[in-house]
Amino acid sequence: MFSHKKKNQLRGGKSSRFAEKLKTRELESATMRTNKFGIRIAASALALAVSYGAQAVTDEDIMNDANTPEDVVSYGMGTQGQRFSSLEDLNTDNVKFLQPAWAFSFGSEKMRGQETQPMVKDGVMYVSASYSRVYAIDAKTGEELWQYDARLPDGIMPCCDVVNRGVALYDDKVIFGTLDAKLVALNKDTGKPMWIKKVADYQAGYAITAAPLVVKGKIITGVSGGEFGIVGKVEAYDANTGEKVWTRPTVEGHMGYVYKDGKAIENGISGGKAGVTWPGDMWKNGGAATWLGGTYDPETDSLFFGTGNPAPWNSHLRPGDNLFSSSRLAIDPDDGSIKWHFQTTPHDGWDYDGVNELVSFDLKEGGKTIKAAATADRNGFMYVLNRENGDFIRGFPFVDKITWAKGLDPKTGRPIYTEGGRPGNPADMEGKKGKTVVAQPAFLGGKNWMPMAYSQETELFYVPSNEWSMDIWNENVSYKKGAAFLGAGFTIKPANDDYIGVLRAMDPKTGKEVWRYENTAPLWGGVMTTAGNLVFTGTPEGYLKAFDAKTGEELYRFNTGSGVVGTPITWTMDGEQYVSVASGWGGAVPLWGGEVAKVVKDFNQGGSIWTFKLPKDRVASK
Repeated sequence: MFSHKKKNQLRGGKSSRFAEKLKTRELESATMRTNKFGIRIAASALALAVSYGAQAVTDEDIMNDANTPEDVVSYGMGTQGQRFSSLEDLNTDNVKFLQPAWAFSFGSEKMRGQETQPMVKDGVMYVSASYSRVYAIDAKTGEELWQYDARLPDGIMPCCDVVNRGVALYDDKVIFGTLDAKLVALNKDTGKPMWIKKVADYQAGYAITAAPLVVKGKIITGVSGGEFGIVGKVEAYDANTGEKVWTRPTVEGHMGYVYKDGKAIENGISGGKAGVTWPGDMWKNGGAATWLGGTYDPETDSLFFGTGNPAPWNSHLRPGDNLFSSSRLAIDPDDGSIKWHFQTTPHDGWDYDGVNELVSFDLKEGGKTIKAAATADRNGFMYVLNRENGDFIRGFPFVDKITWAKGLDPKTGRPIYTEGGRPGNPADMEGKKGKTVVAQPAFLGGKNWMPMAYSQETELFYVPSNEWSMDIWNENVSYKKGAAFLGAGFTIKPANDDYIGVLRAMDPKTGKEVWRYENTAPLWGGVMTTAGNLVFTGTPEGYLKAFDAKTGEELYRFNTGSGVVGTPITWTMDGEQYVSVASGWGGAVPLWGGEVAKVVKDFNQGGSIWTFKLPKDRVASK
């Protein structure tokens, strides 16, 4: 047997003496590492295949995910990102009987920031963990089938913790992104790497934290790194070979490409040309990172990706709208062309990233059904758009107070800026720190990364949000590869004495809040809703909670032992309904939260996946 230290090295622990070899032999080393455990892994996988009849995941499986409650094979429980389950065995009457089935520890000292959404296929759960790890777990028993740890180099620069939000499943592969900006495809039965592709240069500040999308046999990924002056992009890779299919930069002025026979063919400059909405050469390091990934709408054949803040934060250095930062983009999945864009915060000066998910839904009003999509932005406004062309339908606040804008133009949705609401120009202070302003929401947003859910039953959105403000000021800064490119300082403060987090039910037809649940600590986990009239989410205090989708009444809570910042799922197996969620406190709040971080300083870190089920005898007869 190997010693514990040797096992960690084989599974991917850092070791400086291997650093140079890893640069040229990463795939070979990963394959050898897996082979060290090949007998145990192969035996488990074989037993699982016999027991469950494990099948490959097809394009049809992914496109139909929202209608197949026996599995979860897409990030968002359906490519449109509604996170709605048609299951109703578990409901408001019997959710109190939901009980733990098993818990699985991610192990080691890497116990923080578990923001993942699990996947389930044919009795196997595939789940990622912090520090770019992936596990296959027997969904019935919680037994580990295999584990893969990416060998991360020294010097990775994730802005907002060492998180990973999930994997993609396709054919016989489990695909995920790493903190050193690679895509890795693993064999679903053994965990053995099938291909590894470099997406971007981690030494320039790039990383990947989002779950990839799979559309028409292509792996679609975004990138992180907006705080380092990178250039955001969306890229497609062939799922079978890992070869690049197309790339689309999300900063105006950069060339897009499609790839044929290994050759790059120009496919038009993003925005048409450089310098239209950016001054000078600022577009060359313009940010607009696509760090949250995207959704896909098969009805319009469109990828929907949000883009992050322009770089640097100091907006006085880059006058103009700074396209395509802080925007939502509709992208052609075949070649990466931009179909339309909608910018939520033109000339962003508060770090109000526009990355938050755009969720497709059918808006029924005025006797018509509109192909719509909604997003709850960091800036505190919720937007309803026509997803066919990007036209603005309506927008409204979903937080209690917004100071940086007085409202939205009713025709275009463009913000009406508050006079004096922008942090001051350092040039007005002889190059020293610019005038400080108080802005609400804080830059961590009225809603951050944590995905909302839409119920087809209630026709409401369930939005995890936070009430906080910030002191923010600008400073001078210049770009240097791999260095922070902010040009701003800030302090975040709670907006209320007794709560920060608010789970809200929002009506997209009226813009009204239907109900709310207030939480002491910030909410940082995703939301799921079901046809059983339930809404599930987690809290940093450690609870998985369930609410009545119509009234907001809390119906269930279970403490997982660490803060829940993951996103729950539900599925059926052997006639029983299951719920799973990752537990493990971390993410941006304790790193960037200022005074807010004091509220959560005593919360325990962790790393586990909890799975619950409703016993068969608690299901009402039909």
